[in-house]
Amino acid sequence: MEQVRTHADSGPLALPAGVPEQRGVPEQRSVPEQRGAAAWRHVPEQTRGEHTHSEAPLPRPRVERTSVRGQVLDALRTALVDGDLAPGEVYSAPALGDRLGVSATPVREAMQQLAREGAVEVVPNRGFRVTERTSRELAELAEVRALIEVPVMLRLARTVPAARWAELRPLAEATVVAAARGDRAHYAETDRAFHRALLALSGNDELVRVADDLHRRAQWPLPGGGPLTRRACLVADAAEHMALLEALEAQDLPVVQELVREHFTGAVD
Repeated sequence: MEQVRTHADSGPLALPAGVPEQRGVPEQRSVPEQRGAAAWRHVPEQTRGEHTHSEAPLPRPRVERTSVRGQVLDALRTALVDGDLAPGEVYSAPALGDRLGVSATPVREAMQQLAREGAVEVVPNRGFRVTERTSRELAELAEVRALIEVPVMLRLARTVPAARWAELRPLAEATVVAAARGDRAHYAETDRAFHRALLALSGNDELVRVADDLHRRAQWPLPGGGPLTRRACLVADAAEHMALLEALEAQDLPVVQELVREHFTGAVD
């Protein structure tokens, strides 16, 4: 029987840093930190749209609400990659809001966005079920990514000056650092940043958007922990970034093609 998780289930979730603090607004009591790497964030009550009867509500620009919703979305995406939101489990917006220190509304809006991306599915009157990725689904995503990106990488290898590839080395090195720490969530962010930068050299913004969406969907863990939950696999994946840059700088087209294909398919082997 499926079980709806509540904030008492104690899986660590955290809003990213940067939630605006406001003077004269009491802060909510934070939930104790569950893991050293995951810190909970205080969200001011006024940011949540609450006010007292003795105090007239101040008008707030739309950007503030969007900021909170965006940070909730980032926190939930991190929880998906990290496995804090488990595949197959059902979570309610109010319970997740309690764990994040926000109302259910921005959580529900963020979950609706994740449903459009295919990360979760709506369970009427209960909440949202985290999608379970199968090996076949991940293999299909890898195939589509290869069909899109391999021709682009080969074209760029022939036309982009070596100096431009050297400029991307810090992004590749960032993936190596995250992999060495075994930080899955940070690795997922640096991994996508590296691939976005590669494809951005094509000058095709739509290509970058579509490829990044496929990439994000491929990062969700399998039941029981997917391949990228192991540090050794993260390290090997990051090393392929460095090797790909070297091949691109050398305009070694056969190696570029092999590395890009293996980079995608290796994540689901």
